[in-house]
Amino acid sequence: LVEAGRHYGFEVRTLPTVMHASERISSSAVRAALQAGDFHAAEQLLGHPYAISGHVIHGQKLGRTLGFPTLNLRVAHRPALAGIFVVQVHGLGPAPLPAVASLGVRPTVDDSGRVLLEVHLFDFDASCYGKLVRVEFLAKLRDEEKYTDLATLTAAIDNDGREARAWFARRA
Repeated sequence: LVEAGRHYGFEVRTLPTVMHASERISSSAVRAALQAGDFHAAEQLLGHPYAISGHVIHGQKLGRTLGFPTLNLRVAHRPALAGIFVVQVHGLGPAPLPAVASLGVRPTVDDSGRVLLEVHLFDFDASCYGKLVRVEFLAKLRDEEKYTDLATLTAAIDNDGREARAWFARRA
C-alpha cells in the first residue's frame, strides 16, 4: 500500500495495534472466540455483546406447526458461528426477551444451504413481521444436527428450550 500510495498520490499511515489485556484485537480473534462459544471474550474484544440484527421475515411456518413459533431473520453472510444458542431479543418491548435460537442451514428441513436465524421467544405471542430486532447471543447449547424425522427434531427443540429456560433461571 505504501508503494501504491507513492505511485498514485495518497499517503498510508500505520496505526498502533489495539490490545485487550495481552491479546491483539482483530476480526480473527473475534471469530475464534465466537467459534469457541466464548461470548464473554467476544464481548471484551468487540466492546459490546455479539448480536445479529435484522427485520423479521416470513418463514415456512414449520416451527409453529411443531409447537415452537419462531422469528426468522435472513443472514446475508455466513457468520462465524452456527448451532443452537441461548439468546435475548431486543426491540420488541421495554426489556430484552429470553429465547432460544438456531443459527445455521437447517439440515433436517432444508437442503439449500441458505443460512437462517430462527428465534423462539419464551411465553410471547405477538406478530413481529417487519420489525427490526437485535438478537444477542449469550451461550451455546450445541451444534446444529440433521435429524432422521420431524418427531426427533421436535424432541430436540423441546430439550433446547428447557435447557435455555434453565440457563435463564440460573442467571436470575
